[in-house]
Order: sequence, then structure tokens, then C-alpha cells
Amino acid sequence: MIDWLVAQTRPQAEAKAEEHLKRQGFAVYLPRYKKIRRHARRREIVARPLFPRYLFVGIDPLTSMWRSIRSTVGVSHLVAFGDKPMLVPPGIVDEIRGREDEAGMVVINPTLRLAKGDPVRVLDGAMCDRVGLFDHVDDDHRVVVLLELLGRQVRVRLPIEAVHAYA
Repeated sequence: MIDWLVAQTRPQAEAKAEEHLKRQGFAVYLPRYKKIRRHARRREIVARPLFPRYLFVGIDPLTSMWRSIRSTVGVSHLVAFGDKPMLVPPGIVDEIRGREDEAGMVVINPTLRLAKGDPVRVLDGAMCDRVGLFDHVDDDHRVVVLLELLGRQVRVRLPIEAVHAYA
């Protein structure tokens, strides 16, 4: 049976710490998710750590020497209570792994806290920077927004991440 510990890494060194811990024979789990990165009117999907600066390290409590984790390249320290590292409650890592898609990315379902008629701003696409009214989220997890076009309101379906509440 594997017990899971949490290691805090140095800034943006999760992958480096993961690599070095695996070389030492530890089981390592660095959950990642897909994030849409926008820059200069470009949009790309990149993998990002679900918990920035943290990763899970699996140890066998009877045989593993967990103290070497603290001096691993990329690791800042272990999350601990006093001198003893804290164990992740059973089932947490399995639950996170259960939310992964076929590519190994944790699926995050964005939720909107909007009511029908709330103003929203479109962040991406052909309707970028237009303000409309939130209508509903359809079965395909796309947002339906009412936009003013050519003097009338038109329903437009957009990805959830393409709209933001407008104040």
C-alpha cells in the first residue's frame, strides 16, 4: 500500500521535481489540467499543474526513506506537522485520478454563477468585447448569450470560458 505525501516545489519547478523524484524510485503524481492561454489575439491550450507548486509523492511506509525527498532538486519542502510529514487522506489521489480524461488531464467543469439576464462580456472569438445578456448553459456545456446585432437580439452559443460576468 502506498501512502501519499505532499511536496511543495520551487516556483515553476513541478516537472523538474517530478523527474528527480521518479529517478529516486518514488511514485509521483502531478495532476495537470488544460488551460486556455490567450496572448496577442492567439489562443492555445496548455497543460498546467492543478495545484501550482505542489505534487503528490507516494511512499511505502515500511521501506521508503522519505527524508531524501526534502533535498531533491526542485523540491522546497514537505508539507508537515512538526518534523513528521502529513499524509494525504486515503482516496484523495484516487478521486483526482478518477477525474482525468484519456489524455491524463484532470477535467475541470467551469461553473458560472450567472442568472438569466445578467450582463456578460465575450472574451474570445468573432464577438470579442461585445456585451450581451446571459440566457442559459445548454447540454453541451456551452453558454447561450443574447447579443444585439443589426438592431435585434440574436442567440449565440459560445464556450463557457469565452464569457465573463460584466459589471
